[in-house]
Amino acid sequence: MDTLLNSTAGDLAQLKYAVDTFYFLMCGALVMWMAAGFAMLEAGLVRAKNTTEILTKNIALYAIACTMYLLCGYYIMYSSDAGGVIPSFGALIGDENATDAVLSGGDDAPYYSARSDFFFQVVFVATAMSIVSGAVAERMKLWAFLAFAVVMTGFIYPTSGYWTWGGGFLSEAGFSDFAGSGIVHLAGASAALAAVLVLGARKGKYGKNGEINAIPGANLPLATLGTFILWMGWFGFNGGSELKLSDVGEANAVAEVFVNTNAAAAGGVIAALIVARLWFRKADLTMALNGALAGLVAITADPLSPTALSSTLIGAIGGTLVVIAIITLDKLRIDDPVGAISVHGVVGIWGLLAVPLNNADATFGAQLLGIVSIFGWVFVASLIVWLILKAVMGVRVSEEEEYEGVDLAECGMEAYPEFAGGKK
Repeated sequence: MDTLLNSTAGDLAQLKYAVDTFYFLMCGALVMWMAAGFAMLEAGLVRAKNTTEILTKNIALYAIACTMYLLCGYYIMYSSDAGGVIPSFGALIGDENATDAVLSGGDDAPYYSARSDFFFQVVFVATAMSIVSGAVAERMKLWAFLAFAVVMTGFIYPTSGYWTWGGGFLSEAGFSDFAGSGIVHLAGASAALAAVLVLGARKGKYGKNGEINAIPGANLPLATLGTFILWMGWFGFNGGSELKLSDVGEANAVAEVFVNTNAAAAGGVIAALIVARLWFRKADLTMALNGALAGLVAITADPLSPTALSSTLIGAIGGTLVVIAIITLDKLRIDDPVGAISVHGVVGIWGLLAVPLNNADATFGAQLLGIVSIFGWVFVASLIVWLILKAVMGVRVSEEEEYEGVDLAECGMEAYPEFAGGKK
């Protein structure tokens, strides 16, 4: 009888391990699909003459992120002692879980594959780097951007990631960030802000007398498709961060996360559309798209504790803030073609500050410490790297190349060669 019971318990442990590993991998695949969403969104919001280059950036940054995180980033983020500030430096993933460890039982027994954890985490770092891509669109040198991607994904992001998800000092201080409003989104926006300040605005964006000139994107259907892809991928982003599925409590929690994530995105769209209508007297599609993303970023810090209606409100505040932030940054002459700094930075901060409103275990003090630490580290480190790249290889294309379009200058091909107006 004891042998039978032990066999049954072992089979159940292996089944739960398999289910949770499969769930983790499928959520990671959804997050990987967000790379397509970023590519389509950015390709739709830039001018036709810059489309090939931004698509090249998106697929290349994903490959660089995967490689650098494999070589050293994952080790830096998850190999150090609890409560530290400076992470350990090493390489590669480490050993896979053994069957005996899974069958051992207890709280320390692994409940998903170590390789599934790496895969889920590596698509997150690619997401953080994708945020930078849109903010520097239409005037940055391709190879300068890719050089920064090596440092960002291999060292800058993993260090602040260690402070939080890796058990560093922010985790010890009680900082709470369920799926990465700060760890991923604020970090990406901080690096993007540093880049934009070094890079400067696109030619013709701002006039000598304070004019702000709109530079419309070439393909709003593509941008809308990209937003829907990101919306769908976010279910993996937030849902996968629950980490497991194989019991009643966790299954209910995953369902709650999915519902709240969707509700927040919807709230963001509605709020952004209403604010744009009141402000511009028009239903601005680009603001609605950014409103959806803002709602998603806002709820990412805690998609489990709020009710669905509270999540809608959190997303709606995010959608309102993103419209205000985009206009404010333009007035400050900070040129962000896709609104990435506003969506992921400003609203990422709001998402972190909203956590204590619904989660009694979180405090505003710990959340503020996390915000200041992540922004300070990523912004300063990124600024240093951008300035070094500017001195060594230059970060901005020539004025003539910018006028002709970076597609030809950087990639030697156009995305829409059959259209005569492609260079305008």
